Amino acid sequence: MAIERLLGIMTRLRDPARGCPWDLEQDFRSIAPHTIEEAYEVADAIEREDLGALRDELGDLLFQVAFHARLAHERGAFAFDDVVDAICDKLVRRHPHVFGDAVVADAADQTRAWERMKHEERAARGVQGALADVPAGLPALTRARKLGRRAADAGFDWPDAAGPRAKVDEELAELDRAVATGDTAARDAELGDLLFSVLNLARHLEVDPESAPAPGQRPVRAPLPARGARARAARAAGFGGARRIARPPVGGGQGRIPLIQRSPGPFRRHSLAPP
Repeated sequence: MAIERLLGIMTRLRDPARGCPWDLEQDFRSIAPHTIEEAYEVADAIEREDLGALRDELGDLLFQVAFHARLAHERGAFAFDDVVDAICDKLVRRHPHVFGDAVVADAADQTRAWERMKHEERAARGVQGALADVPAGLPALTRARKLGRRAADAGFDWPDAAGPRAKVDEELAELDRAVATGDTAARDAELGDLLFSVLNLARHLEVDPESAPAPGQRPVRAPLPARGARARAARAAGFGGARRIARPPVGGGQGRIPLIQRSPGPFRRHSLAPP
């Protein structure tokens, strides 16, 4: 079987006598960033609708699962088959309307049932509070959105989008007051509250903040236009009221201006030589 071939390759790579020096040096923490990167590359292939790339990226992601499972096997904790058994058991347990006698009306009803089961499982593990086990390592926007959704599931939410929209205005006013006082700690706290309110608004509007298009986050594929054309392009992109800020050059006078390009999930940094 293909999966057995992959597991055999993984075992050989970690062989102390004949394995790969790089693979032998790795542990869970050193591999984790690669796992996250591969997940984003899967999302990127989907975004580009490139099925050939998706096949390859899914393979890369599967290799990450095999790597972690091998590390755990070497510690006597669990093996790849245990990972497969665990997800199979979870899927059967959380789909009683498919593998049992439960009945759900539609996809929305199933989503509610799924969240109830997750809540029961967290309680069985002794997790206290709806927000306690939201992973701290999630990207900031994703974690904030998940915290908002968990709070909503626990009954702490507005009935519609008007509530978080008003909260945005309230938090923006508080940010303005903090900025005016010069209190940087208060400024930072109020900015965080404002961002969280915007994310709650996005949740009510059913907008994914990680994938929503935004001015200035589009890939740069051509040289910067001339000054007049650049100003017109800035106005078209929504930056008409912004002023250009001069930055000192970096690295022997050859300054480079970092740009942020939108990607599924994290932001990838690019650079353009200044005009």
